[in-house]
Amino acid sequence: MVSPLEIDEINILRASFLAMHRAVDQLTVRPQHLLIDGNRFHKYPDIPHTTVVKGDGKYLSIAAASILAKTYRDDYMNQLHAEYPIYDWDHNKGYPTKKHRAAIAEHGTTSYHRMTFNLLGDGQLSLTF
Repeated sequence: MVSPLEIDEINILRASFLAMHRAVDQLTVRPQHLLIDGNRFHKYPDIPHTTVVKGDGKYLSIAAASILAKTYRDDYMNQLHAEYPIYDWDHNKGYPTKKHRAAIAEHGTTSYHRMTFNLLGDGQLSLTF
């Protein structure tokens, strides 16, 4: 995993690469090749990789990994919801819905919140707390 602070410091794309590297570091069996869903990846030392756009529709291993990642994220968000129910994480899964933003405005943020979040991807509407 990558912390919200790390995401804020290095950006979401670099954080996703870091999370992938950390996941590989924790494997007990070293893979011979990495299949990466998407079009970019930072090379992992000594393991070749292939990036595959829309890989979850082309490779069962990528599809399975996507399902596991989503299930893990949903479980994690449910755990956060149990600790901080006012943020509605069991429903929004961390996305900045109106209800979630209202809770932030009223109660502030937690250590689980990213302090920067670009809603449109082009800088037109950013949230900075």
